[in-house]
Amino acid sequence: MSTSPVATRVARTPPPLVLVIFGASGDLTGRKILPALAQLANRGRLNERFCVVGVARTGWSDDDFRQVALKADDGGGGAWAEMVKSFRYVSGEYAATETFDALRRVLAEVDQARGTSGNRVYYLATVPEMFGAVAEALAKEGCNRPGEGGEFVRLVVEKPFGRDLDSALELDAQLHRAFDEDQIFRIDHYLGKETVQNVLALRFANAIFEPIWNRRYVEQVQITVAESIGVEHRGGFYETAGALRDIVQNHVMQVLALTMMEPPTRMDAAHIRDEKVKLLKSIDIPSPDEAVDRSVRGQYVAGVIDQQPVVGYREEEGVDPNSEVETYVALRLSVDNWRWAGVPVYVRTGKRLAARVTEVALQFHEVPFLAFEGALSRELRPNVLVLRIQPHERISLHFGAKVPGEDFRVQSVSMDFGYEQAIAEMGMDGYTRLLFDAMIGDPTLFIRTDEVEQAWRIVDPYLEAWSEPGGGLHFYQAGTWGPHIADLLLQRSGDAWRVPVL
Repeated sequence: MSTSPVATRVARTPPPLVLVIFGASGDLTGRKILPALAQLANRGRLNERFCVVGVARTGWSDDDFRQVALKADDGGGGAWAEMVKSFRYVSGEYAATETFDALRRVLAEVDQARGTSGNRVYYLATVPEMFGAVAEALAKEGCNRPGEGGEFVRLVVEKPFGRDLDSALELDAQLHRAFDEDQIFRIDHYLGKETVQNVLALRFANAIFEPIWNRRYVEQVQITVAESIGVEHRGGFYETAGALRDIVQNHVMQVLALTMMEPPTRMDAAHIRDEKVKLLKSIDIPSPDEAVDRSVRGQYVAGVIDQQPVVGYREEEGVDPNSEVETYVALRLSVDNWRWAGVPVYVRTGKRLAARVTEVALQFHEVPFLAFEGALSRELRPNVLVLRIQPHERISLHFGAKVPGEDFRVQSVSMDFGYEQAIAEMGMDGYTRLLFDAMIGDPTLFIRTDEVEQAWRIVDPYLEAWSEPGGGLHFYQAGTWGPHIADLLLQRSGDAWRVPVL
């Protein structure tokens, strides 16, 4: 039986193990994985017999890799610096027999020198096209089972999990030919964010919220994942992905599932993930024609961000000058179950928008009768509960209150709870928490295979609907909230997009 992530992190530290990172010379390893490990080491959360072995095509030596690892520690903690001395590196093609011959030899040496007991966690931080090949090569070379005296082997797989339903099923089959499902940890760093996890606490630990978390009280739900940056140096990747694949199929669907799922009977991995899958299966899947009516896709053109001019998407490095790839997506979804029937769910995500913000907003029905007429209630808005995931992680409740003065005038005010202080004290980001959970074997915050498949079933009709030339692409100026036509998705129902208050 799995325990909850919070209880697990408090009570346990990982056993001795070797973390093998495929793609060790890449951007993700240097920017996210190694800094996360340094945090854990300097906080005393890694076993003293922990070790990292890097694998990549880059022709580095052990010392080259160690120098990169040392630079990942901003705090300069002594524990990390000491641990890095034992790190090893293997250079070679990811699926080549020679690479695995060298890897097995190095792992045996590490087990002997560090006492890592044959336990392995393999992290696939390569390009997505190599995920299946590396997994199958690990199995072919006998690396999918523990070393001598070991108890476990786990495989951590980065996103994206396929490009559509068919490719996701193919990748899933490759992974399962090499590893059992309980060995596979599909990572989505959004699930490591404290505010995302606290959706569960907010809903299921408070008697005042769960009774109103349904269609009787909630009028609409909006999920926004907005970025002010462009594609930066990821133009080549973005040309193969787009906003729907990059954000909606994974991040948005996971946040939506946690926000709207039914209460689990136990707060463990199996029960939480069961309820997430049930929720995803309740989302209405449109036909391609219906998908056109329920979606807007856009692409940014030149504009101004933070008072600085920025180029359009087609002028970005690595982007086709005639690209039809979307950098913005807005969808109108419906959840067909007893709790949410008739409640519209609006989701949007985009690059080069007016601000960087990720939030979930539940807007409640207006009061049935308002005695404060005209000017007395002109500044009053519907009650809204906002779960801010980034940049300032907090929960805000917007409600009506009397304005000081002689007149009985009411307006909307906010009551906020911020996570900044708590997060600063913990010193952990999403990758840190998820890496820790992978090492202790807690799958609660990782994505199960049926979650991946159902999320693709939801978004596949939109990909099909947009496959025609032009695909209904609408342009928007960088620094705005997206194409104006996206407003029509809500205006048809008498609703409007929220303007996040930062």
